[in-house]
Amino acid sequence: MVAVRDSDPLAGVVLAGGESRRMGRDKATMRHPSCALSMVEHTVAVLAQRCAAVFVIAAPGQVLPPLDAEVLRDEVRGLGPLPATGLGLRAAAAAGFERAFVGAVDMPYLTAELIDTLAGAGAGDADIVLPCDGRDHYLAAVYRTALAGRIATLTAAGRRGMRALAHAVVTHRVVMPPTAALMNVNCETDLA
Repeated sequence: MVAVRDSDPLAGVVLAGGESRRMGRDKATMRHPSCALSMVEHTVAVLAQRCAAVFVIAAPGQVLPPLDAEVLRDEVRGLGPLPATGLGLRAAAAAGFERAFVGAVDMPYLTAELIDTLAGAGAGDADIVLPCDGRDHYLAAVYRTALAGRIATLTAAGRRGMRALAHAVVTHRVVMPPTAALMNVNCETDLA
């Protein structure tokens, strides 16, 4: 069920190609802590509840389970989330979407309700709508797909941080209390 306004459907972008250095293994293919799915399967399922199309950005050569999503490959491994976000936004724009929810694969408690909250707060001229619970959550946010060009310019200039993009465009922060939906996992103890 896609509950976002029909006049402004969202695409979903799952960033799954990170190096997982602190975890020591691929987070995307780890088993989700509360179900039999892998983290990437679970994240795709959550996004599919609210997004009309889902794109998964994977590393070159990364093995993923079969997914109900279009899998795209980073051109170069290890450049961080900004180029991967750009790739996902370009794909979403080419598919006709003006906005996309971009989420990291390592957020086991991400909810469709969080996506609804951010999508609903995206009115006006905001290029990015992101949650802030004392810190900005760039990898659980709604982005205009037209930002793909700006991302290409930033990465060509050697700026690969998500913060660089947020500071260069109109960013709306949705202040909220800390919530499990925004928690990401970086090591085994985070799953306990």
